[in-house]
Amino acid sequence: MADFRMFMNDIVTTARKDLTDAGYTELTTPEDVDSTLKNSGTTLVMINSVCGCAGGIARPAAAHSLHYDKRPDQLVTVFAGQDKEATERARQYFTGFPPSSPSFAFLKDGEIVTMIERHDIEGHEPMEVVNRLQTLFDEHCKEV
Repeated sequence: MADFRMFMNDIVTTARKDLTDAGYTELTTPEDVDSTLKNSGTTLVMINSVCGCAGGIARPAAAHSLHYDKRPDQLVTVFAGQDKEATERARQYFTGFPPSSPSFAFLKDGEIVTMIERHDIEGHEPMEVVNRLQTLFDEHCKEV
């Protein structure tokens, strides 16, 4: 059992690092979520998970989508199943969308615009998800 916990800790650490290395800020408490998601401007929230589609599709898409002329003002992440209270608080901002991980929530001035849910990620190629994200950036974000 100890080996499994060590294995999972390694996976979680790697999953967190993938996003922070790409430029996302981790929100680990409900207070972090509130102070960030209430800001004006555009925010992309990546709901991270240890799911295989998170590692193989969503996290690479989260990183590669940023190589673009337009980007959200804020790039943040919560980790479903790990930072449970922060994830639950973030989901309160995603009115009309069921819990889904991995997923992406796009907010403008603290209000949900849309989500790319797990069913939009699982079974798709990373570039398909990148294109969906960049389409959102085109519609709602400023050039950097």
